[in-house]
Amino acid sequence: MTDSQFREPFFLGVDLGGTNIKAGVVDDHGRTVVHSRVSTEANHGPDRGVSNILRVVATVLDKGGLNPDRIASVGLATPGPMDIPAGKLCDPPNLPGWKDYPIRERVSDGLQKLIVLQNDANAAAYGEYWAGGAREANSLVFWTLGTGIGSGIIINDVIVQGEHSHGGECGHIIIEMDNGRPCATGQSGTLEAYASATALIHSCREAMAAGRETSLRAVTDRDGGLTPILIAEAATAGDPLAVELIMHAAKFLGVGTTTLMHTIDPDMVLFGGAMTFGRHATELGRQFIDRIREEVRHRAFPVPYASTVIDYAVLGGRAGYIGAAGCARREFTRVA
Repeated sequence: MTDSQFREPFFLGVDLGGTNIKAGVVDDHGRTVVHSRVSTEANHGPDRGVSNILRVVATVLDKGGLNPDRIASVGLATPGPMDIPAGKLCDPPNLPGWKDYPIRERVSDGLQKLIVLQNDANAAAYGEYWAGGAREANSLVFWTLGTGIGSGIIINDVIVQGEHSHGGECGHIIIEMDNGRPCATGQSGTLEAYASATALIHSCREAMAAGRETSLRAVTDRDGGLTPILIAEAATAGDPLAVELIMHAAKFLGVGTTTLMHTIDPDMVLFGGAMTFGRHATELGRQFIDRIREEVRHRAFPVPYASTVIDYAVLGGRAGYIGAAGCARREFTRVA
């Protein structure tokens, strides 16, 4: 690292996930100075998780040749549900056993720095807003598509986190009122239950059980399990059922997007996460975003449809730690 490439002050962002912890030092323009990751080891409990956070932070600082004094402030992004004012996790599904854990206090004690805590999807949204695909936008709806569906809403540099730290949980808006498919939260009929990676697998199993012809039968028998990657590969090879299922998920995402456009009228709607099918680099990725846009065109008021950018996010897996660092920067700027 050469200091001339970056503009101080520097901010540290940590993105805590169920599988990995990502950490990065980010400069005042949102550019990554240095980053690293370690395994969360979530099944060993929250104290081990905090030890791993401290370990990856030490690795990042060492890789960058940075003294901790050069870090102006630290942001920590964690899965919800959470109590942001209290600085604790409530009962996150992908961190079993971490119930009511005072994550902000424990990380702050370990780093000897004040910690700005934020929901992981909100942090990723802020990363795109501050330093990613929504840099020119005043307001953003950000969807993160994976095992579940997360989202974040930014309006004029303000993260909509809500009165009870549950704002922006739009993957759980209800799109099917009667006999809705259950999702992992115990709710029924949510967007997540119809348009997530988990939902894609569920829909494929239902179709095959109903006798639909598909090349995925042979692939599933050979590889021992159905995954979104296998479904995407089948769609890319022209399997009609695989294409239909992915486009059906896109339809539901278009419905959810229209609902939020009619609620907050954003400048931009961006899609990120693992289930974006190669984004614009692949024909399937282009078809997916075009199908979302088409559904919005069909359902939305004409003016917001014509005026709202609907596209893929650009930061990829860096969005969480960049956004967490951006949240720390907001707080540092406010009190400096």
